[in-house]
Amino acid sequence: MEYRILPHGGEKISVIGLGSAGMHNADDAEIERTVDEAVDAGVNHFDFIPSEAAPLAAMGRALGRHRDQVHVQVHIGALYASGAYGWTTAAEPAIAEFEQRLKALGTDYADFGFIHCIDEDADLDRVMNGGIWDYAQARKADGTIRHLAFSTHNLHIARRLLATDAFDLAMFSLNPLYDYTDESEYGRGEAGDRMALLCEFERASVGVSVMKPFAGGQLLDAAQSPFGRALTRTQCIQYALDKPGVLTVLPGVHGLADLHDLLSYFDATPAEHDYSALAAMAPQSREARCVYCNHCQPCPAGLQIGLVNKYYDLARVGDALAEEHYRNLEKHAGDCVSCGHCDKRCPFGVAQSTRMAEIAAYFSA
Repeated sequence: MEYRILPHGGEKISVIGLGSAGMHNADDAEIERTVDEAVDAGVNHFDFIPSEAAPLAAMGRALGRHRDQVHVQVHIGALYASGAYGWTTAAEPAIAEFEQRLKALGTDYADFGFIHCIDEDADLDRVMNGGIWDYAQARKADGTIRHLAFSTHNLHIARRLLATDAFDLAMFSLNPLYDYTDESEYGRGEAGDRMALLCEFERASVGVSVMKPFAGGQLLDAAQSPFGRALTRTQCIQYALDKPGVLTVLPGVHGLADLHDLLSYFDATPAEHDYSALAAMAPQSREARCVYCNHCQPCPAGLQIGLVNKYYDLARVGDALAEEHYRNLEKHAGDCVSCGHCDKRCPFGVAQSTRMAEIAAYFSA
């Protein structure tokens, strides 16, 4: 397992976590085995919000057995009154469900207490003024919530919540379908603005846990993919992990088979991690931009081209640490010899040799 560090708090977060949206497809015994095997494999980040109420008890038992080994996302606003997942901005039922989830875990705290799934201004206003926000703040103050967090698919809402300076983690939908097409209501915003938001998360030291990395399975099925070709789980996971601010990817699992498929990410070859095929699939109507895929490697001059680009993009939106990280690289943009190797290999059409001169000028200034 690989881990990344939560900027506010310093906890180690496994780069692959576990969503629970599909857990209702397994029986209780398999649910518990899935959680147990995930923890044994080093997975330590779990989202406790299945699509139906049925798995809640089994998941609670299993996560409770590993309580000191795992970080659990518990949402204020998820609702299971009907037996299926729903959501609410009304404080009383939202708070009751949140406290029920803690009881199911046999715990008195949530690692991450989530302001849940806010995608509209009116919903956010109700949360902020209707009791949920005051409750979340109070539970953060008394330690019931270790870290405040939020989930959204909406860039504008994410920025409103970021502006409060109250959050340590955000759950955001991230995959190539949402970035490059308008095929889903969840994929709001142009690719460039979505990347800019991720840079803003990192600049604000707010970690990102990724939901919907496979776009509900559409990207894994050529017949459903808007690109006409399927990507693999490994490619989708790598695509998300390469983005600024991302700490962990939380695919929903149906049971042990899905868990084993996810964990095969760590045994995959570099070629199997390479998602540069996306360039031939996605519409390139936007300005060519580096997505840090490292398909241009190895650089003959020894530059880590993806990192040079990432730190430049972050520095330009005000991330003070990005410049320090850039200067700590062994080779810098000024070391580029303009051989054109990366220009020929970049599947996204970026003229990296020209961009290296731009980056070198920026940091020397």
